[in-house]
Amino acid sequence: MADWWLPDWLAGTRNAKSDRDEPGKMMPMHSLGGIRVLDLSRVLAGPWCTQTLADLGAEVIKIERPASGDDTRNWGPPFLKDADGHDTQEAAYYLGTNRNKRSVTCDIAQAAGQALIRELVLQCDVFVENFKVGDMARYGLDYPSLKALNPRLVYCSITGFGQTGPYATRAGYDYAVQGMGGLMSVTGERDELGGGPQKVGVAVADLMTGMYSTVAILAALRHAEKTGEGQQVDMALLDTQIAMLANLGANYLVSGEVPGRAGNAHQNIVPYQVFEVAPNRDGHKDHLILAVGNDAQFVKFCAVAERPELALNPLFAKNRDRVRNRTALVPLLEALLRERSKADWLAALEAASVPCGAINDLAEVFADPNTGARQMVTHWPHPLQADLRLVASPMKLSVTPVRCDLPPPLLGQHTDEVLRDLLGFADGQLDALKANGTI
Repeated sequence: MADWWLPDWLAGTRNAKSDRDEPGKMMPMHSLGGIRVLDLSRVLAGPWCTQTLADLGAEVIKIERPASGDDTRNWGPPFLKDADGHDTQEAAYYLGTNRNKRSVTCDIAQAAGQALIRELVLQCDVFVENFKVGDMARYGLDYPSLKALNPRLVYCSITGFGQTGPYATRAGYDYAVQGMGGLMSVTGERDELGGGPQKVGVAVADLMTGMYSTVAILAALRHAEKTGEGQQVDMALLDTQIAMLANLGANYLVSGEVPGRAGNAHQNIVPYQVFEVAPNRDGHKDHLILAVGNDAQFVKFCAVAERPELALNPLFAKNRDRVRNRTALVPLLEALLRERSKADWLAALEAASVPCGAINDLAEVFADPNTGARQMVTHWPHPLQADLRLVASPMKLSVTPVRCDLPPPLLGQHTDEVLRDLLGFADGQLDALKANGTI
C-alpha cells in the first residue's frame, strides 16, 4: 500500500538508498535538508534524538567505536534472523533507533581520531554527544574547543544529571532516573492493594530526553540561522523526568500534598481507569479502559450503562465530586462493567462518544487495521532478511515527508564514503587510518 504522504513515485521504494543515491530523479524536499549532524551518542537518548532529526531530513553521521560500535548492536535477543532462521549479530534494539543514518567508525581515544572528529566538525551544523561530564574535554572535543573551530555549531550534550549541579559527574541511567525523578512513586498499583514502585515498560526518561533534545536543537539551529551564533544545549535525563511529571508535579507544588500510586486510575479525573468486564469466550478475565474526561461524558456513560440516576447524584455529578467520592463510585462502576463483555461495552461506548479503549498486546497492536492504515510499519529489503519490518516514524508532513532509509546494517559502512566526500581523503590516507585502528 502506498504511503499517503509520499508521492506515487516514492511510495513503496523503502530501501537503503537515500535521496543522494537517486541520480536524475527529483526527490522530495525534507524539512531539515542541508543540515548535517555529527552524532557521537550511543544507546538510546542521543540516538533517539538524532534518529528524529534524520527522519526530518538531516544528514546524520553516526560515529561508532571500531570493532564494537554502538552498544545496542549487541543488545539482544531478539536478533535479526538470516534466511535459514539463525540469529545474526543485528539486534532489534539497534535497528529501532538508528534509521536514516550513516555509520562511520572512529576511535576518539586516539589523537588521530580526535583530529578526524575536529575536521568533520568543520563540515557539520550539529554535534550530539552523551559522554560523562568532562570526557569530551579530555579528548579536546568539548564545546569551547569545537566552538573555536565552528562558531555556528549547535553542540548538544546529553547526560544523566546535566553539566552542573552536585550530581553532574554521576552516571545516569533511565531506570535510576525514573526512581529519582518521582515517576516510580506514582506508577504502579495503589499501596493498599499491594502495589509498590514500578518503572514504565519502556525507557521513557531516555525517550523524552531525546525528544526534548530534538526540540532544543531545532531552536538553536533557528538562532544560528538568524545570527550565525551556535550554542551548547545542556540536556539531563533527571531534568526531563521532573518536567514529565506534568500535572502531578503541579499538583504537589500547588497543594503541598505528595501524590501516591493510583494504579490504572487517574489522579484528577474519575472514572478514568481500567475496569474488569465480563469474561471473554475462553472464560478468561477481560478488561477495558474507561476514560470519562468531563461531566457530559459521564452523563453519556451512565445512559449507556442504564444507570442515568448516577449522573444526577450530587456525590457524582461533577468531576470534583467524583474525585472526592472515588471510593464510593468506583465499586458501583466495577459491578456495572462486569455485567457485559468488552466487545459490547466498546461498541456501545464508542457509539455514544464516550472515550474508551481495549488493552492490546503488541501482536494486537501491529495487527490493528488502524496501524496498517497509518503506515506505522515499514518494510525493508535488508541484506540479511528479505522483508524486515520496523516501526515507522509517526511524523507525517504533507509537503516535506520524513525519510525512509534503512539503519546502517554494517558497522562503519559509510566510513570511506564520508571521509572521501567531506574531507577529500585519498585511499592512502584511509589505509593508514585503518592500519593504526583509528577507523
